[in-house]
Amino acid sequence: MESDKPIIIQLTKLLTEGNAHATFEQAVADLPEEYRGKRPDELPYSVWELVEHIRIAQYDILDFSINPNYKEMAWPEDYWPENQAPKDDAAWHSSIKQIQGDKKKFIAVISDPKADLYTPFEHGTGQNLLREALLIADHNSYHVGQIVLVRRLLRQWGK
Repeated sequence: MESDKPIIIQLTKLLTEGNAHATFEQAVADLPEEYRGKRPDELPYSVWELVEHIRIAQYDILDFSINPNYKEMAWPEDYWPENQAPKDDAAWHSSIKQIQGDKKKFIAVISDPKADLYTPFEHGTGQNLLREALLIADHNSYHVGQIVLVRRLLRQWGK
């Protein structure tokens, strides 16, 4: 809808730009392989676990938003990886690439002129496309902040 164009522009910026914080891409950039699976003292997650959690949750939100036959995942076990570290460098890069690709797919969904941001999904409990866009932005920024924190504790941020 043409009247939704200003909000779609702002949602796209919210999903892709850092605004007042680091972007996902900045948070994961140049992290040496040996630190990806390290958990700093007293923290229950590594950067890898946070990256994978973002990937899984964002994919789930995308699927929920476009799939009328969506099947709910089990919380929390289906939303977190089994392993503390990626099995290899390819797994790390694949996860990052999927996060970026799914974000682009979601932006394409909300940018479709036929997209309805406000009507609740028939298969949900009141959720709509606007709410899901805000959920992705909120969820991702929360965990990006955690990635930055873990990197700071590992002395792998702001060198």
